[in-house]
Amino acid sequence: MEIVEIQGSTFEVVMDYREGWNPEVFKKRYSEILSKYDFIVGDWGYGQLRLKGFFHEDHIRATADTSISYLEEYLNEYCNFGCSYFILQKKFTQDDAKLNITDTMV
Repeated sequence: MEIVEIQGSTFEVVMDYREGWNPEVFKKRYSEILSKYDFIVGDWGYGQLRLKGFFHEDHIRATADTSISYLEEYLNEYCNFGCSYFILQKKFTQDDAKLNITDTMV
C-alpha cells in the first residue's frame, strides 16, 4: 500500500474503503497531535474528512475508546452508514523505539 510522510511521521495506508483515501485533503486536515497515535482513521461525512487516532491495544496510553480494537464500534456508532474511510498505520523507526522505551521508564 501507499506510504505517507507528514510532519516527521511516516504512515502506511493499510485500508482504503470505498476510495476514502485522499492524500491532499488528509495533509490539509492533519494536525501534529495525531502523531502520537499508532493508527489514524479518516472518515467522510457530508463532504468533510474527520480524523481520529487510535493506539495498539498494548500501548501504555490506550483506553477502551482509543484502542484499535474499538475501531469497528467507532465506525458503526460515530460514522455515517456506509461512509468511505481509510486507515493509516504509523511506521516506527529505531529512534521512535528508543523514545517509547524512555517514555515508559519515566
